[in-house]
Amino acid sequence: MATTTSSQSQSLVRAAKAERLSEWQIRQRRRKILTKATITMLALFLLSLYLAPLGYGFLTSLKTTAQISDSSSPILPYSTYKFEYEGKSYDVYSVPFPDGDVREMALVKKGRESSEFVDPNNPEAGLTIWEGRWRTLTPARELAPQWSNYPEAYAKIGFTRLLRNTLMYCIITTILAVSSAAFVSYGFARYDFPFKNLLFIVLIATIILPPQVTLVPQYAFFTQIGWTGTWLPLIVPTAFANAYNVFLMRQYFMTIPREMDEAAMIDGASHLRIFRSVVLPQALPALTAVTLFHFFFAWNDFFGPLIYLTGKRDLVPLSVGLTYFNGLYDTSPHLIQAASILTLVLPLAIFFLAQRVFIQGVVITGVDK
Repeated sequence: MATTTSSQSQSLVRAAKAERLSEWQIRQRRRKILTKATITMLALFLLSLYLAPLGYGFLTSLKTTAQISDSSSPILPYSTYKFEYEGKSYDVYSVPFPDGDVREMALVKKGRESSEFVDPNNPEAGLTIWEGRWRTLTPARELAPQWSNYPEAYAKIGFTRLLRNTLMYCIITTILAVSSAAFVSYGFARYDFPFKNLLFIVLIATIILPPQVTLVPQYAFFTQIGWTGTWLPLIVPTAFANAYNVFLMRQYFMTIPREMDEAAMIDGASHLRIFRSVVLPQALPALTAVTLFHFFFAWNDFFGPLIYLTGKRDLVPLSVGLTYFNGLYDTSPHLIQAASILTLVLPLAIFFLAQRVFIQGVVITGVDK
């Protein structure tokens, strides 16, 4: 009997502990969910703040000049609603009536204390006298996005020519920059030669060298050899590896085991064959990251084309072309915003299509085995 009582009490104790443990687990789970929800909401809030200027620019690109200049116009591209009555166009307002009903009425005759309106849904009923000051009424608006701003901006800015120049600049310099960085970083990652570490430190130290220091000597040199006014000052220097690209790719190459190189050497592969067939196929994330970094840099490059292509408007890329367009159409902000949105379409599409490989490359290049 005592044994039975003891086992029952132990069972009750275990049940109580299990209940307390279950309650603790529920509290922990709720705390984790609340923490994740808070972090998610904070991230969404920061993201909305970051994207707010882009959203405002997109909405502005869908407005007319009148909508933009109207101080009472909402953020969305709304326009005042008008109604044709007896051959004339009249503004429509939201008019409150004594019975509490609010109807949209077209203001036909304005008065100080009373005005005459007509119902757009029933114009045969004639005019209706409304007692009150019409200036206190809210204009009736309708959503009217002006999608025609985009083809208009496309034609006026000469988008086809600017896009062709930009793609040529981006593609050629990206190929040269990635190829040269791959060869240099492979040498630093796989070969041993005198003063290797010192040379790498000197190369990386060029990252902190301000471009303003070399701007005047570079411009004087390119002017002396007659390259100004052409693409050569912008394209040729990219064939000499950039330190930032070399650092990223070297870090990734060092994560590839040397045993794979040795196995390829046993099979009779040369160093160039190892580089082409063994190292590069495994370095796709790093190559993608460096490619996108330089492509976006070239796409947004403004200062270089501005100073080296001065006076050559048929050669300028989108970044400089937008500046010229801004100066010519400064009274048409909707066209300026439409042209700006058009220049964002291709980079955003490329980034979203390659974001997984891009992020993987950025993460791995900073980790050494």
